[in-house]
Amino acid sequence: MRIVNVILMQYYKLMDLQKYIIYFWYYFVIQFQQIFVYWIIGMAAGSLISVFAKEKINQIFLALRGKKLGILGVIPASLLGIASPLCMYGTIPIAASFAEKGMEEDWLASFMISSILLNPQLIFYTAALGTKALVIRVTLCFLCGAAAGCLIRLFYKDKKFFNFTGFFSGENRDSDQNLFIRYIKNLARNIKATAGFFLIGIALSAIFQVFIPQGGFARLFGSGGFGVLMAATVGVPLYVCGGGTIPLLQTWLLNGMSLGSASAFMITGPAAKITNLSALKIVLGIKPFLIYLSFSIIFALLSGLIINLIF
Repeated sequence: MRIVNVILMQYYKLMDLQKYIIYFWYYFVIQFQQIFVYWIIGMAAGSLISVFAKEKINQIFLALRGKKLGILGVIPASLLGIASPLCMYGTIPIAASFAEKGMEEDWLASFMISSILLNPQLIFYTAALGTKALVIRVTLCFLCGAAAGCLIRLFYKDKKFFNFTGFFSGENRDSDQNLFIRYIKNLARNIKATAGFFLIGIALSAIFQVFIPQGGFARLFGSGGFGVLMAATVGVPLYVCGGGTIPLLQTWLLNGMSLGSASAFMITGPAAKITNLSALKIVLGIKPFLIYLSFSIIFALLSGLIINLIF
């Protein structure tokens, strides 16, 4: 009888495992179908901008130098940062070249912050979360960049905030004479860099769907201050690739995460991404680095609370 009970227990465990596998695969396939189109469009558009518009964006930003825009210069600087297709490690060398050519530091801060937080490719990814989430993300990233520039102008008007010693513009890999080949190579690099994170993000979201009750998301990332704080905190270790976090956010929003919590996650994630912090510490130095980190977290928390009040 004891042997029979052991066999039955093993059988039920096997059935439970098969059930979880089936549920996991179901959620994985559903979410893959929902997000895949946005990922492909993001890849295609991001590569187009990177190959054909990156230099133009840089030229427009440099053209601002010397214009008497004053503090209003943070507006076009932040917008151009969002339009820039560069990641953190592409933004720093470009920013270093801007600094060498005499770009105002407050405008440079706006460009860098908004470029770190958002790019055209990520805008297309975020469209998978719905129009409201997309508008919120773009607006907050712009405001974050503009606010950073205003603060630099206010507190660092007569002293240096950045230190780009040792940084230089890297080799331009989009240099093939054939424009079509240049575009295909860039697209291939984008796919290679993001595909793994995209699939991991979908897998993690499927795991959340299977094992975490729907009410758990509302309790963890709800509209209260604790929910915003939790989302801002979780954003630091979980945010590795922008495309990889979209499936997670989609799952969390569908299961009770507030828009304010999502917006906090979308600010602290790219701003305090572990792989970015070491480079920023070198560029800024310890004191400005701590200021940057504090500013990013405070902006994320305040904007998340405000978004929850509005929506």
